[in-house]
Amino acid sequence: MTAQPEGPSAPARQVEKNLRAIRAALTASRDREAFDAGLKNVLDEVRVSLDLGSLNEFVHRWWITACASVADPVGREGMHTRADQVRAGQTVPRGRSWREVLAEREGSR
Repeated sequence: MTAQPEGPSAPARQVEKNLRAIRAALTASRDREAFDAGLKNVLDEVRVSLDLGSLNEFVHRWWITACASVADPVGREGMHTRADQVRAGQTVPRGRSWREVLAEREGSR
């Protein structure tokens, strides 16, 4: 049995913290491509340094991304689309500010 995070920051479905499960949970093709390229690089680094620290960091960073991907696959694709728009110099519509969200929450109490 493994400890699962609880509360509002817990992902909707927990992803196992291993390379196979993480890659399988990545819903955006760009994320999978970046994961594959990054894994090759980090494994090359580990072969030279014989230090697993960088692999552990890689797994942890991509586990967080995989959890976010599972929780909101449409939002993850939207993030990539907005990033492309910003890179292309296009105007990107902004969402609500955190102040607006908090004001709305306070008003609903």
